[in-house]
Amino acid sequence: METNRPARILLAEDDESVAQMLCDRFESDGYAVEVTPSGARLLELLEQREYQLLVFDPDLPKVSGFDLLFQLRARGSRLPVLILTGGRVEDRVESLDAGADDCVAKPFSLDELSARVRALLRRSGAGATTVLRVADLELDRLDRKARRAGRVISLTSKEFAVLECLMCHAGEPVDRAAIFEHGWGPQPKTMTNLVDVYINYLRRKVDFEPQARLIHTVRGIGYRVVSAAEGSPVGRPPSDAATLSHSS
Repeated sequence: METNRPARILLAEDDESVAQMLCDRFESDGYAVEVTPSGARLLELLEQREYQLLVFDPDLPKVSGFDLLFQLRARGSRLPVLILTGGRVEDRVESLDAGADDCVAKPFSLDELSARVRALLRRSGAGATTVLRVADLELDRLDRKARRAGRVISLTSKEFAVLECLMCHAGEPVDRAAIFEHGWGPQPKTMTNLVDVYINYLRRKVDFEPQARLIHTVRGIGYRVVSAAEGSPVGRPPSDAATLSHSS
């Protein structure tokens, strides 16, 4: 059983609305994100913690982003760096010459940005740490693909998020509130049955062989993913009673 942590991204952006938009996208893609608006703080965080990717706008207040990048490379760091540049060719050339691994010109497509992040993480080898496995079930958080016994499983974005939450805590009970927050954000005051509905969707797709069921109910708590060899946790049997129009 393998329970790997998500790739960690450090995002340096002083525009609060842009930073929030990028943070939301990266987190929805399955990454752990830390945000800072300060160039000086960026260097402090890089000294204190380990990241798999640095994404930043070089137009940071008080400190030149390019100077920061030169300092980073002068220290011997090989951390992949993606720079958010202006639209001019000169900006992209300066970014690459300063030591960036890739750059995206503003305004950019979030889908393209996500694809470039995945490519950088694959090249750096970080992709290997983002594949979750339980028994013969595999979830690749970079390529956003799921397989069981070699068979590709088509999942909606919400199904993927629910399964990812369970597999990040493989073998452990995960309560409904935590699953809901991972897939939809902060839980509303009135608890919905969305988690139960999506668990049923996943069971139909993932547990296509009942004798090798991986998704189990934990009575009074929520759900957990555990290999069939380890046995089913105590709880009620799976139910397909919950129904809702299937949308992501």
